[in-house]
Parts: sequence; C-alpha cells; structure tokens
Amino acid sequence: MAQEKIPDNVKIITTNRQARFRFEILETYEAGLVLSGTEVKSLRAGKCNLKEGYAKVEKGETWLVGVHIPEYTEGNRFNHDPDRTRKLLLNKRQIRHLTVSTQQEGLTLVPLRLYFKGKIAKIELGLARGKKLYDKREAIAKRDTERRMRQATHRRR
Repeated sequence: MAQEKIPDNVKIITTNRQARFRFEILETYEAGLVLSGTEVKSLRAGKCNLKEGYAKVEKGETWLVGVHIPEYTEGNRFNHDPDRTRKLLLNKRQIRHLTVSTQQEGLTLVPLRLYFKGKIAKIELGLARGKKLYDKREAIAKRDTERRMRQATHRRR
C-alpha cells in the first residue's frame, strides 16, 4: 500500500484499518466534528476507536454513530458520554449527494481516519460499498504475493 504524504499541520489520531478490507471505498469526504471539551482532550491523548463506527444522514444533517472516544481521565463530573452520537459538519451540497447515494444506491458512510488539522478535529469519511467474501480473499492473496516479492528482492540485495 502506497504511503501518502501527510502535511505538517496534520496529526493523525487513529485510522480504521479494517474499513479498506471490509469495504470498497468509492469517494472520500473531509468533515468537521462537533465535540465537547473533554472529548477534544481525550483525542489529543490519542484515544479513539473507529472500528464499529458509521455515519448517517437524517433530516439534512450528518451524524457519526458508534465511534468510541473514552472519557478523559482527568475529567470530573462534566465528562462526556463515550458512545454518544456526534454531529458532522459538511456542506449542503455534500449532504444532498450523500443522502441520494446512501438511500438509492445502498452505499454506506464509513469513518476512515480521525485527525487534527491545525487545531481543528476532522474526520475522513468514505462512501463505501461492502465487499463480498471472494473480494476479501483476493485482497489477502494479493497482499501475500506482494509481501513475498518484497522479501525475495530484499534477500537478493
């Protein structure tokens, strides 16, 4: 898998490695997150789990569901609910496109990675279609052959 260049002002918190294995990603979107103070502090500590998360569009708004941001350890009684639904910030045009895509074409929105861009928390969403079992097997076989080729060329040097 090719490594992409990450700008200097971007600090990646977490990535959803299973998403590219389970789904075929058709398009990606960058969205802002509406967070509380203790959620931001917990994210700055690098704590988050995107594995079971997904996004949904309801009444012209996008929501992030199933993403676990643990409570901030130094937080007090004002700590946040770790599994709450969080609002995503997208343009109206993007929301309309996602509404049509998810309802008519049977696609889903999957969080790919969560990061800070400067001081602002952002999430990268992928418009995805689920892979069949044979697609997953092909991906595993391809990954194994690439690994063997790299090992063989490394040994020759």
